[in-house]
Amino acid sequence: MRIAVTGGNGRFGHTLVPYLMEQGHTVVSIDRALPPMATPPLAQRAQAMVADTRDFGEFVASIRGCDALVHLAAHPSPGGYPDAVIYADNTVSSYNALSAAATLNIKRVCLASSINAIGGAFSRAPRYDYFPLDEQHPTYAEDPYSLSKWVLEQQADAFARRYEEMSVASLRFHGLVETRERAEAMARQVGFMTIRHLWAYTLLYEASRACLLALTADFVGHEAFYIVAPRTTMLENSLDLAREHFPNTPIQGDLSGQTGFFNCVKAARVLGWHHMD
Repeated sequence: MRIAVTGGNGRFGHTLVPYLMEQGHTVVSIDRALPPMATPPLAQRAQAMVADTRDFGEFVASIRGCDALVHLAAHPSPGGYPDAVIYADNTVSSYNALSAAATLNIKRVCLASSINAIGGAFSRAPRYDYFPLDEQHPTYAEDPYSLSKWVLEQQADAFARRYEEMSVASLRFHGLVETRERAEAMARQVGFMTIRHLWAYTLLYEASRACLLALTADFVGHEAFYIVAPRTTMLENSLDLAREHFPNTPIQGDLSGQTGFFNCVKAARVLGWHHMD
């Protein structure tokens, strides 16, 4: 396939672009500037396109001739910019991704969503109705970043209703890192804040595998998937962590040992994806 990747110069893009090429695909890497000189050698063979994904015309021109689209370009957190900018940039960019794909009859789209599409880490007080979390959990998003990811998924629902042959996957990543050791180190650095993140992470390589599987899996319409490691970053028993920090949240599944707080069964069933830890 010829696969367009927005945000190709970002941290995730630096792993995803060469991964897709290793799997035999042609990649168009799209960003607001040309790739830096430090781009990995394999990724340098990707076709680089300069485009602002907030500009619909530029978006369409950059992905013309592609068979599939992976949309990564976005603000990765609610910090660093005014709330209105984060919300507007993320929602316009994700809408343009879907609209550009539909305009060009690109039927396979993968969107970078977040575990925070339901609210959580950036909320005043994270609210969870049960553990482990699955894709049926309602959203309580309140910050601009989390809200933009929830809207991204609502937009995908709308496009799937209008364009019935499209297959759109919203992948709910979290804490993208190179290694588990790095995830554990980051958890120690942020201290008690790791509670808000439910001690979760996703390896960059495993996230890359999920993106390609999302473009090739046998489904139509829009589906959201948790793409998170099966274990927490902690040594403590997950059930004990839940009882200590979220005593009012019912436990409706397995939290034995270091089992993670996110249920990824749907990704395994529909995409054939399992996080290799």
